[in-house]
Amino acid sequence: MSAIRPLPEYLIRRYQGWKATTYAENRAWYRRLAEEGQRPRAMVISCCDSRVHVTSIFGADQGEFFIHRNIANLVPPHEPDGQAHGTSAAVEYAVAALKVAHVIVLGHSNCGGVNGCHDMCAGRAPELEEKSSFVGRWMDILRPGYEKVKDLGDEAAVRRALEKQAVLISLENLMTFPFVQAAIADERLTLHGLWTDVGEGGLSQYDPATGDFVPI
Repeated sequence: MSAIRPLPEYLIRRYQGWKATTYAENRAWYRRLAEEGQRPRAMVISCCDSRVHVTSIFGADQGEFFIHRNIANLVPPHEPDGQAHGTSAAVEYAVAALKVAHVIVLGHSNCGGVNGCHDMCAGRAPELEEKSSFVGRWMDILRPGYEKVKDLGDEAAVRRALEKQAVLISLENLMTFPFVQAAIADERLTLHGLWTDVGEGGLSQYDPATGDFVPI
């Protein structure tokens, strides 16, 4: 029996509402986007978490951001091994083809992926240590961050610090990509690290001068 089924009715109704209102009122803009292609100024790498709504945070319209989402907003290091690399492919396309001016890594509070990494590294999630765990092997990217913050004492503080380590490690890994290095050297690209508090609506940015995240 096939697992493929028609869309749930509530999604169909939402689509029809969008087509009759937002699209109908901006038809010329949508057609222009389709004909002229996308020219986003920034790429945003954020978490898959449904609570992180990138376009709402920045009040962005369609066509403004090239958005890539994955578990815990992580960027792996540059590994040209001939295998499939979704996040690396997105970064390459954004920088080399779209020539975005900014790459933003956006972390967030209460991140399930980060919590999974914490529990795995603390020996509380043996299922994530299995080679067959896609989540576990992806969160291996964040292991060095856990080693940096594991001795902060308070577990809540460790988890919060690890969320920010996910941003910092991703920024470090972005710098291992030759085309990112070249674009930065040519002053065509800048990198930015952000962290948002979902419950409070706060947004902080990483300040390399202080080595900390500063509220915006």
